Amino acid sequence: MSFSAADHGFMARALQLAWRGLYGTSPNPRVGCVLVRDGRIIGEGWHERAGLPHAEAAALKATVDAGDTAIGATAYVTLEPCSHFGRTPPCADALIEAGVARVAAAIQDPNPLVVGQGLTRIAKAGIEVASGLLAAEATELNIGFISRMTRGRPWLRLKVAASLDGKTALNNGVSQWITGAEARRDAHAWRARSCAVLTGIGTVKDDNPRLTVREVQTPRQPLRVVIDSRLETSPDAAVLEGGNVLIAAAQDDPARSAALRARGAEIVLLPNARGKVDLAALLQELGRRGINEVLAEAGTRLNGSLLREGCVDELLIYQAPMLLGDAARGMFGLAELTDLAGARRLNIIERRVVGVDCRIRARLA
Repeated sequence: MSFSAADHGFMARALQLAWRGLYGTSPNPRVGCVLVRDGRIIGEGWHERAGLPHAEAAALKATVDAGDTAIGATAYVTLEPCSHFGRTPPCADALIEAGVARVAAAIQDPNPLVVGQGLTRIAKAGIEVASGLLAAEATELNIGFISRMTRGRPWLRLKVAASLDGKTALNNGVSQWITGAEARRDAHAWRARSCAVLTGIGTVKDDNPRLTVREVQTPRQPLRVVIDSRLETSPDAAVLEGGNVLIAAAQDDPARSAALRARGAEIVLLPNARGKVDLAALLQELGRRGINEVLAEAGTRLNGSLLREGCVDELLIYQAPMLLGDAARGMFGLAELTDLAGARRLNIIERRVVGVDCRIRARLA
């Protein structure tokens, strides 16, 4: 289906609106909506937070508040209007009742409760429908939601701060700070858009991180997840401050469990056959909890395990202009290769200078 230059411009505006919900809509998707009649925007809105009106409802209300109606308008929506009752009524019905003449969606909603049914319902009401407009951009915006709906697990980004020679810490564990202030602030923005931040017990012991968002404003803090097979997390660990912590273990220890629960942590046992935490099962558990995007900030060993077990979807690497030498710790604890055919190939999707550092985003080929 072909779209006009005006169609592209209005959908681009809808995507701009959807981005405003980047930090707050989970577990819902980020959605924007623009209502246009006679080439003029008469209403627009976006989904701000779960439980609040969806983008279509917000745009329709803005239209009414401005003393207008949506009769005969085109609705540009970044995601197919929903067709089921959740916390709010179906947006497909709202658009039908408002009398719009056309609905253009960027992508179909992958939610099994919707997946095509919203557009079908609208079309059956005699309204023109179209989809696929700026689909790639809309997919990227909701890549975590799509992952959870289609795979049952969140999209996992593995964040690494390293020197130019690929080292993440000195041999004695010192790593603060390899990257500059601008890169650290940028990393906090990736934390803010994530539903969960994941680390391992090694990082908790070495760095005692809080794993909270501090450098950017956010309406909510992500869930903090610690992979700790033997429940070695200290009750005094900074990561436990304020609660909202999930500890994934492989074996229980009643005394340690009680101490951690007293600090507000939740514990889930997910052992694999080797007595470690089953990482794939953990991702499925996070998916069941409505987690769309996970940012992993861990050490060499856990980074390697996440890669080996197929849990990593995207690498977020900050490279600092310094050299730390052979004895320093590397990025990934992976087995030695004797043939380049066994190398893990990547597709680099973005390179950007952030302060004095370079940020690389890559996905496994």
